[in-house]
Amino acid sequence: MVLSCVMTRKTKLLSALRRELRISDGLVRRLKPLDPFRVNGRPAHTDCPLVPGDLVTVRIEEAAPDFPPEDGPLRVLYEDECLIALDKPQGILVHPSFSRQTGTLANYLLGYYRRTDQACAVHVLTRLDRDTMGVVIFAKNAWAHWLLMEELAEGRIEKVYEALTLGGPEADRGEIRLPIAKRPNPSLLRCVSPQGKPARTCFRVLERGPICRLELRPLTGRTHQLRVHCAHMGFPILGDPQYQAASGVSAPPGFGQEGLKGQQLVARRITLDHPLTGERITLVSRMEPEAESSKEWGIVTGNQ
Repeated sequence: MVLSCVMTRKTKLLSALRRELRISDGLVRRLKPLDPFRVNGRPAHTDCPLVPGDLVTVRIEEAAPDFPPEDGPLRVLYEDECLIALDKPQGILVHPSFSRQTGTLANYLLGYYRRTDQACAVHVLTRLDRDTMGVVIFAKNAWAHWLLMEELAEGRIEKVYEALTLGGPEADRGEIRLPIAKRPNPSLLRCVSPQGKPARTCFRVLERGPICRLELRPLTGRTHQLRVHCAHMGFPILGDPQYQAASGVSAPPGFGQEGLKGQQLVARRITLDHPLTGERITLVSRMEPEAESSKEWGIVTGNQ
C-alpha cells in the first residue's frame, strides 16, 4: 500500500508523516530500514525539509506472518486495500495461538492473500470466541491497524450483537453495569465481581418468549462480557458451553439443546470510520442464530 500527500506547509518530513499521513512513530521506526520514504519521487530521510507543493509518498510493506497459509472457506463481507471483513462461522478460532498454529480464520485469510497475490498482513481488529459467529475485521497493514485500534480505544467503533437467551430481562431495553473479573487460576473464565473492571452492556428485546432474542451493545470490551452479563442477570445465552451451566438456568421442557450447533450469539454489525477515506461504514453479518428452530420454540415479536 502506498500513502501520499501534497504538502501545503513548510516542515520536515517526519512532521508530515505524523500529521498529514497519520503514521505512528513506532511505524516510522519500523519502516526506516526499508527505505520507503519519497519526496517528489526521490528517497528521503525523516529530517528532509519540505515546502508547499512537495509530493510525499510512503510505501507500507509487511513481513510475512509466522504461521502457515491454508486453503479454507471464507465468507468475505467487504474488502479494500486497508481492511477485510469476514463472516465467521461457529466452531473456528480467529487467530493461531501458542498451542495451535493451523485451522484458524487467520490461516485461511493468509491463504486467500496468497491466492489473490496480496502481500498483506493479518492484523485482527475484532476478536470473537470460537463459538461466536459474525463479523470479524482484519487490517491489511500496520498503518490501518493502528488507526483502527485508536478508534476502538476511543469508543468510535460501534458493535452490535444478537443473541437467543433462556428467558429475558423484564424491561424492553436498558443497560447492565456490572464489573467483570477473571476467575482464580487455572480457570480462563470470567465472573461478575466488585473487584473487577467496569463493564457496560446495553440491551434491547427484539422478540419475547421462553427463548428471547436480544440485541446487545457492549460499551466496554471485557473478555466474555456479553456471556457473563446475560448469565449473571438470569437469562444466559442459549447453548453457551460454560456460562449457561454455571448460571443454574436450564431450558424449559421441550426446549432441549440437543440439536444446537453452538451458542446462539452473533456479531451482527460493526460500524467504523474508514482509516483512509474517513467514511462511516457499517459491516453486517449474514449469519443467523437458529431462527428456524426459534419459530418452533414459540418466540413472538416484541417491542422493536
